[in-house]
Amino acid sequence: MQFGHDLQLIIPGIALLFLSACANIEAHITEYVGAPHISPTSPASVEVLRSEPTRPHDRLGEVVLDASTEPSPPVNEIEQKLREEAAKIGGEAVVVVYDQIQPVAAYVSGPLWDRDIQTIQGRKLKGIVIRYKN
Repeated sequence: MQFGHDLQLIIPGIALLFLSACANIEAHITEYVGAPHISPTSPASVEVLRSEPTRPHDRLGEVVLDASTEPSPPVNEIEQKLREEAAKIGGEAVVVVYDQIQPVAAYVSGPLWDRDIQTIQGRKLKGIVIRYKN
């Protein structure tokens, strides 16, 4: 009987360990006030750009992504997440204006008199969602 109870406690712990080791991407969208509010578009049609296009366009809002670095998600998953989020607010393209790995958290470890501060790195990415003018 005791073995079955111990197993019930161990299995959720193992599952949590595997889930915490997965690469993840979190997204936040901000629609600009006063910008055109457009119906969603297809994520497959959204372009990911590294510089602002010369073609006339409206800025609809921005997408901010937070991604893990250990393990890091593949770049194609990050780009797909950008497309999906931009499409939600009617974007035809998203222009990446910020893409950097930076400290996102810190923790203290060690004995009381000899502590170390360790940082946790994360990837921050910001893109401006645009729609081309006809």
